[in-house]
Amino acid sequence: MIHMLRDPLLTPEDTARHLQMPLATLRHWLRDKAAGTPLVHCVEPVTPDAPALPFVAVVEAYVLRCLSELSLTPEQLRDAVGALRSGFTDPYALANRRIADDGVEFFINYADCDELARVGDRRLPLREAVVDYLGCIVWAPAEVYPARLRLRWYAEPASVVIDPEVRSGVPVVERTGLPVQDVVERWRAGESYEAVARRHGLSPAEVAAIVRAAGAEGP
Repeated sequence: MIHMLRDPLLTPEDTARHLQMPLATLRHWLRDKAAGTPLVHCVEPVTPDAPALPFVAVVEAYVLRCLSELSLTPEQLRDAVGALRSGFTDPYALANRRIADDGVEFFINYADCDELARVGDRRLPLREAVVDYLGCIVWAPAEVYPARLRLRWYAEPASVVIDPEVRSGVPVVERTGLPVQDVVERWRAGESYEAVARRHGLSPAEVAAIVRAAGAEGP
């Protein structure tokens, strides 16, 4: 059983790649502090190249990545996280399930735009965008911290998640548990969407969506 707060799951490099964000930004969040603790938590890696981010930190990085789309300055972002942690009395407040209810209004108050502004890759109104971001975090019943994170840039019909209990936390197709990288590598090796789909029990539409979201170019 993976401990969400203490067991290292991913390296900073893998986290940045899976969350499709600059590694330099993540490294800054690992150093910068709010309410006395880093914006994104980490643990001491066994070796310099070993995983250092527990699952809760991956979720923290995801939330910060999404909030950065709300036009918050680094100072506003730091202040918002500090206030949230103080309000929840939890250093891991960015991954606390209360954020799905109380966090929406909280972050709207800190956003440097009005509620009619359209933000994010889906160009949603501000409130709807925040709800959309936080809705990708999945909690098990009665648990404070998340069970999995749905990667929203993998559009339907291919739902992709990071689940610390599945394949060591690499992104997988939610329906099958198949690592996304397996799909992308088969396609890059020259297999058609249809061939990859048959091999892995997916639909061609799922394969196409995965390839596009992973940053690979279509044929």
